[in-house]
Amino acid sequence: MVKDCEKQSQHQSNSRRRSLHSFFIFMVFLVLVLFLCYYIAPYEFSKSWALTVGLFPPEKFTIQAINVPPNRVSAMNSTEPYYVAYPYKYNLVLNEPQKCQKENPFVILMVPVAPSKTAARDAVRSTWGSERLVGDKTVSILFLLGLPTSVERETLQQNLLQESAKYHDLIQSDFWDSYTNLTIKTMVMLEWLTVYCQHASYAMKVDSDVFLNVKNLVNMLLSAPKHNYMSGLVVREAKVLRDPHSKWYLPKTVYNQPLYPPYTLGLGYVFSLDLPVKLVKAAHIIKPVYIEDVFIGLCMTHLGIALTDPPDGSLFNVFPVFYNRCRYSKLIITTTQSLRDQVEFWKDLQRPGPYC
Repeated sequence: MVKDCEKQSQHQSNSRRRSLHSFFIFMVFLVLVLFLCYYIAPYEFSKSWALTVGLFPPEKFTIQAINVPPNRVSAMNSTEPYYVAYPYKYNLVLNEPQKCQKENPFVILMVPVAPSKTAARDAVRSTWGSERLVGDKTVSILFLLGLPTSVERETLQQNLLQESAKYHDLIQSDFWDSYTNLTIKTMVMLEWLTVYCQHASYAMKVDSDVFLNVKNLVNMLLSAPKHNYMSGLVVREAKVLRDPHSKWYLPKTVYNQPLYPPYTLGLGYVFSLDLPVKLVKAAHIIKPVYIEDVFIGLCMTHLGIALTDPPDGSLFNVFPVFYNRCRYSKLIITTTQSLRDQVEFWKDLQRPGPYC
């Protein structure tokens, strides 16, 4: 009888230890899950994983106008590079709704740039972005941003709010700003132009890391068509890259044709302001790809609108052009090796004296 009691007591003790051990493991697991859900940004995981565990940005990220509902996370970002969350209703965090009404631009420059690239924005503002009048034609400029994704995103967003209050030239929407979301950024740009800038004649999507000769751009547009017009460095019969290691790889499941339709390279292309509303409608039909300039080409092909080659093939340059005043006085756009080159070349071109 005593032995039975001892066995029963030992059994109960072992059961309590096992229960405590299981409870301890459960608590460790729970803490780990909560840590992952709270501190690790959604862009580090796949869309399906985020949906499974309910991975949403921490509430402290909702600074002032930012208020991203949890059910929008899957549409805002995915690490799958071939998934583009568009069409989707994205909201503006920072806006300049009266920009075109106040300035009445002939052409508006739309510059996509990452939230953290303050130096790039300042370089543009101090160079070609400062050229606001060519003859009697007004030129406006806006920078396009998504939400910052770095660990310092709260500080970055506060800095952007201050920058916006100072310069009034930022348009920000509530998608994660990343390379694979450039198509989303481009479509947000077109949506903005459709709503807020219907009466300008032209817009130009132009990268921040380029040299832009604004005078030559305006002079080209003076004789350009005002309808169904898009021009830049036009690429024709480009092969679709199937190498998984390529930055521009696309699987056949996303796009099964061997060649892309004609498209203008994304470093800078200009278009008449009747096109944004047409491109937005086409984008609701055409399956989006993450290569934004290719996607615009797909939409133009769907619309049956041909791209226009510039009057001179040397006006748009995807590779950096060696600097001399004569050459740069004749081109419209070229990539540069650095922000320093961008600034120095522009300053040198402004000094008095003959170009050639």
